[in-house]
Amino acid sequence: MKTHFFRGLRATMLVGILIVAAILMFSGMQRTESTLEIRSSQQGISMPDGFSVWHHLDANGIRFKSITPENNSLLIKFDSNAQSEAAKAVLYKTLPHGYVIAQQEDNDSASTWLTRVLNENIRIG
Repeated sequence: MKTHFFRGLRATMLVGILIVAAILMFSGMQRTESTLEIRSSQQGISMPDGFSVWHHLDANGIRFKSITPENNSLLIKFDSNAQSEAAKAVLYKTLPHGYVIAQQEDNDSASTWLTRVLNENIRIG
């Protein structure tokens, strides 16, 4: 009788652990926050101020969470990748030439370097 009880308890615990793991994996995949980084492609080009970037995004109905200057660049945080992509398109049209607008992956320097090297949308000039 006891062995049957313990088998049922183990099976219930295993199912519970699998359910918790699935929920954690699903919630991790739902992370949609996105960050764009604007930086100059040449020395001597000053960064656009956050107000002008805010104005361009607001005029096109693009909502963002924050605009923060950091290490000679502007970081713009969005709630979703769709907002980030729309902002990227608007900023490429409205900002003068000489800026790189790239999706920021994370703080890992190797992945940031690769993003900069492999970015297809680099505008120089």
